[in-house]
Amino acid sequence: MQFPYKKILVLGNGGAGKSTFAADMGRRFSLPVVHLDKLWWLPGWVNRSKEEFDLLLSAELAKPAWVMDGNYHRTLSQRLAAADCAVFLDIPAEVCLEGAYARAKEYAGRTRPDMGEGCPERVDAEFEAWILQYEREVRPAVLAALGGSGKPYFVFSSRGAAYRWLKSF
Repeated sequence: MQFPYKKILVLGNGGAGKSTFAADMGRRFSLPVVHLDKLWWLPGWVNRSKEEFDLLLSAELAKPAWVMDGNYHRTLSQRLAAADCAVFLDIPAEVCLEGAYARAKEYAGRTRPDMGEGCPERVDAEFEAWILQYEREVRPAVLAALGGSGKPYFVFSSRGAAYRWLKSF
């Protein structure tokens, strides 16, 4: 079966595997990959202004094709409006935390490829707390936005299920 989508959002908790999945999808279907963390973070873990981020995001959304990963719930409705579909990696928080720590170990002292330059990988107490509260605080709003978007969306409770779906095309 041919993959029918050209603009795909990849959503999920920190450590769920969004960036890796998006990169794999981009390679598989020859689509450019946009990592929202690269747009948001400046060197030293400094946030861009919302205005600057929104301009960068708008430019990416206007392009004819992309796989875009990241949360940034404030802009979810705008991204859904531009997308052809969304993939939600609905991975349990404990698994996400393990993933975040494994990534921090792999990229210790370095910036990972899907992150803004000058932001060496880390899991601090704030990020850990965010991962642990995601299911309760963020997940319901994401599912509501997906359900109300009118766009096709796919929810996977494991990385394996997401990759089986991806490989079915």
